[in-house]
Amino acid sequence: QVQLAESGGGLVQAGGSLRLSCTASGSIYKINAMGWYRQAPGKQRELVATVTSGGSTNYADSVKGRFTISRDSAKKTLYLQMNNLKPEDTAVYYCNANGITFATEDFRSWGQGTQVTVSS
Repeated sequence: QVQLAESGGGLVQAGGSLRLSCTASGSIYKINAMGWYRQAPGKQRELVATVTSGGSTNYADSVKGRFTISRDSAKKTLYLQMNNLKPEDTAVYYCNANGITFATEDFRSWGQGTQVTVSS
């Protein structure tokens, strides 16, 4: 079983910055893609950014130029640096990872979520 633990959320004023972290643990042989998603009240969960094992990144148009996704494969940790935050970035942010366990089983796991609130 693979677990993801997020941290770094909080309350920040518009224009401020936050850095989210997500660490994977468990019987992990290899992590392929990792990503951040978010869900605002009354809305569907949406993709924020993803990064592959090779380092290729993909961003939602709404966060391009403000957010940066990165990963430390040795630490099995994913990061999201969020700058110039806007009230519309307010949401619960979820970490996601997929890969292969030592039992040669595919996994796709979600973290428990971390709240980000941006005040105007």
